[in-house]
Amino acid sequence: MHENERHRVILSAVESKPFVSVAEMVEMTESSEATIRRDIATLHMQKKLRRVRGGAESVAPPAVIGLAGRPFSVNLSKNARQKRAIGRAAVALVEDGESIIINGGTTTFQMVHPLATRRCQVFTNSFPIAEHLLRQTKNTVVLPGGTIYREQNIILSPFDNDVTRNFYARCMFMGCQGIAPIGIMEPDPLVIQSEQKLIGQADKVVILADSTKFEKRSSLILCPLAQVDTVITDDRVTDAHAAMLESAGVTLIVAPAGADEEEADAG
Repeated sequence: MHENERHRVILSAVESKPFVSVAEMVEMTESSEATIRRDIATLHMQKKLRRVRGGAESVAPPAVIGLAGRPFSVNLSKNARQKRAIGRAAVALVEDGESIIINGGTTTFQMVHPLATRRCQVFTNSFPIAEHLLRQTKNTVVLPGGTIYREQNIILSPFDNDVTRNFYARCMFMGCQGIAPIGIMEPDPLVIQSEQKLIGQADKVVILADSTKFEKRSSLILCPLAQVDTVITDDRVTDAHAAMLESAGVTLIVAPAGADEEEADAG
């Protein structure tokens, strides 16, 4: 990640939370601790943030606390080819007329293009997903109420009595921060609260995660693997991680990312 992009990610994180640790910035930018400390020092000198012990804080604390994790725009380009293949494999599970939930994320966003051939009822908390489906497809789109988080482009509500409780879906498609034997991981408690409500509204839970997610961890567990029906990942998944899912009774679908290149060449 280039310096300007790192600075944008760091400032976005600091402006959305009272305090962001060096470790969080390392995770968000995939940079070294030394690089992050230099970035903090630079931005401190430019008076764009305040350097404090262990991290940084905003010069003007936010009125609304943001979410943990990288902004949607930054994640969109990460492992893009693998995500496109995963998105196509996910839509292959969908039939016309079905009600489905697509949770916000850059991997689930890749479902929007192949969904152009379907006519479904789609519940999503993602602005990019909703906008594309409305403009480019014939699918019906349902949005929840709640607070808008600009960087992640999603809507989240902490309340139980929102429209979420009135929507039934055959499948819920969602991304995640990490996958481990202990379960599916996410970085933010508000995201977990929202996703747990949605999980209860679907017959099946399908996780869309590129193979790097098997190496990542978070301090928060969304649900055990026993609650997951299917994981769709790319062809870089290791035998060990495939065996982990099999032992938990989770169906594994491997989407060959090379097929994306072949389609691009053909086009």
